[in-house]
Amino acid sequence: MAREITIALVQMAPTLANPEENLRKMGDFVEKICSEQPTDLIVFPELSYTGTELGLRATDLAERVPGHATNYLAKRANDYNVHIVFGLVIKEKVESILYNGVACLGPEGDILASYRKVHLLGEERQVYRGGFRFFNVDAEWGRFGLMIGSDLIFPESARSLNLEGAELVVLSANWEANHQEQWRAHIISRAAENACFVAAANRVGQEPTMQFAGDSMLVGPSGEVYTVLEDPIEGYAVATVDLEKVREVREERQIIQFREPNAYRSVVRKY
Repeated sequence: MAREITIALVQMAPTLANPEENLRKMGDFVEKICSEQPTDLIVFPELSYTGTELGLRATDLAERVPGHATNYLAKRANDYNVHIVFGLVIKEKVESILYNGVACLGPEGDILASYRKVHLLGEERQVYRGGFRFFNVDAEWGRFGLMIGSDLIFPESARSLNLEGAELVVLSANWEANHQEQWRAHIISRAAENACFVAAANRVGQEPTMQFAGDSMLVGPSGEVYTVLEDPIEGYAVATVDLEKVREVREERQIIQFREPNAYRSVVRKY
């Protein structure tokens, strides 16, 4: 029996350090997408609320969850009966501890999850603290996992989510244009090696030292590309997929069933 869902990937260029403008833009995207067709899930890029190269401004622009940004988009989620995933700087009770995170909002206007990026690279490590676990979200149509940016590089990220029942991995990213070939290779690999869907929304535009690739795409459990935004411009792509294909491909290829964890001990060894 088919379990079809419609997924929208939003490829936007957030304005650096202008969260209100970015919030309005995300709200407009939600309204436009959902007015054109019923949609189950909308994915925005990493740090879509603030932009990327924040430096010391990250502290001032960080928000708690729930907070202003989640409240605003939760209303949109409720208005249009859709799940929304978007990126923001998250702060905890200790104001100085910041995380590069995403919030997942449900169709009833509730916060289903907030995930903090586990794999921080380069200058990120000077601004943010790394998360320590991955999150799956249960929707009425299935289970999906959350990843951010460079989590994609590490195969263990998607595998961990899939071993806990994910049929779809949702990725919000700020992937740079000079690494675009790796972007495509990683997404297709994560989908095919786990026999799952990967919905990857990447940003576009420029910041002082960074240019972003776009190339947002939705890939299926056999590595097939359902939709892709090849041009590095703002826009969105929508595709309908059948989550039952995950079960079919896994039964055919036995990817999960024939794992040999005892042979993988070096994978979890700390260096």
